[in-house]
Amino acid sequence: MSTEKAHLNLFQAFGIELEYMIVDIETLNVKPIADEVLKSLAGEITNEVSFGNITWSNELALHVLELKCTTPTADLEQLSNDFAEAVQQMNQVLSDFQAQLMPSAAHPWMDPETETVRWPHDNAEIYATYDRIFNCKGHGWSNLQSMHINLPFNGDEEFARLHAAIRLLLPIMPALSASSAILDGEDTGYWDKRLDFYRKNQKAVPMLTGQVIPEPVFSEKAYQEEIFDRIAKDIQAHDPEGILEPIWLNSRGAIARFDRGAIEIRILDIQECPQADLAIASLIIHALKLLVDEYLVPHESQKAFETEELATIFKHVIRHGEHSLIQHEAYLNAFGLNAVDEMTALEIWQYIKRKIDRKFPHALKFWQQEIELLFDEGSLSTRVLNALEANLDHDNLKLVYSELCDCLENNQMLRECLEEAF
Repeated sequence: MSTEKAHLNLFQAFGIELEYMIVDIETLNVKPIADEVLKSLAGEITNEVSFGNITWSNELALHVLELKCTTPTADLEQLSNDFAEAVQQMNQVLSDFQAQLMPSAAHPWMDPETETVRWPHDNAEIYATYDRIFNCKGHGWSNLQSMHINLPFNGDEEFARLHAAIRLLLPIMPALSASSAILDGEDTGYWDKRLDFYRKNQKAVPMLTGQVIPEPVFSEKAYQEEIFDRIAKDIQAHDPEGILEPIWLNSRGAIARFDRGAIEIRILDIQECPQADLAIASLIIHALKLLVDEYLVPHESQKAFETEELATIFKHVIRHGEHSLIQHEAYLNAFGLNAVDEMTALEIWQYIKRKIDRKFPHALKFWQQEIELLFDEGSLSTRVLNALEANLDHDNLKLVYSELCDCLENNQMLRECLEEAF
């Protein structure tokens, strides 16, 4: 089968999606009112509302809103500004509901077993089927917010190059984006607990998520046979009515959408503000450019990595974040690091950033301050843990996450907000 048509080419434009919690403006408890909010904007119940370059839409949980660029864009600097403006506009709307947006990948004290309210309108049958099979009240389902990056490809050759590069880079992406160390009012011991739940939350049908790192398939035909067809076979016993499509069920950390010529990266925790998210997105996109251009290592070497070995690194990184020690020689060699036995995930990213600056001298200038803060102060999980100073009392959690809400409103990273607040 061939779905090849007039798609965008590699790195021609990007689609970015950001998810945020709706919380009570006083208590910061989750507030499941997404349908009411969208109705107030559209005049009727709807699952999305567009305002120029930005579109707001619903998610599975009623306390979550997603904003995304209405059409793919190559101008991520302008998109960051558009997102920041849209956040302020939405907070103004939410103020009428005594609510506001909260960032980070997980609510620090939400009890998903008692507080989850599922979206009851369009696509409700799909959500209900998911809930019946997987029980969508857990942290990995209803208490999670992420950034998705959609990257285009046109045809099998471009898909192969992009998929190989993404597979190779996925294991260390959470070192940049981890923001879900706190759940149930406790330090989970993971820098990215959201992804630990993500790995396991569809265990009733393991084929749906696989090992999060996608299989080494590099054509549409192979992807159909190795992933979509196997998903269809394994879900059949759980969904005899055929409500759930394999293309929707595919939950790997990067999923191929041949219908629209894109690979969607799904493993990135949301940050405290759009400027931080877009800085991370830009760093990842340019790292992928290096790999696709074979600037670090040949394409065939990238394709050679087995899923299991990449998944082992990935699991270590979601546990330890940027502090993860990578001792896999072939993996280090894949980035041109041939003379070292080990490196932390952060050191690998610092090395990649230097390579990006050399090949694309002006590409990351706009994000220089944010990237330096990330490298100097650590991931958002690290900065939240440092701000909490091991005091996990509710009042202290509320204080720090209130600062995150201010960061989101002001489009500033956490350290800047804390410095201004005190």
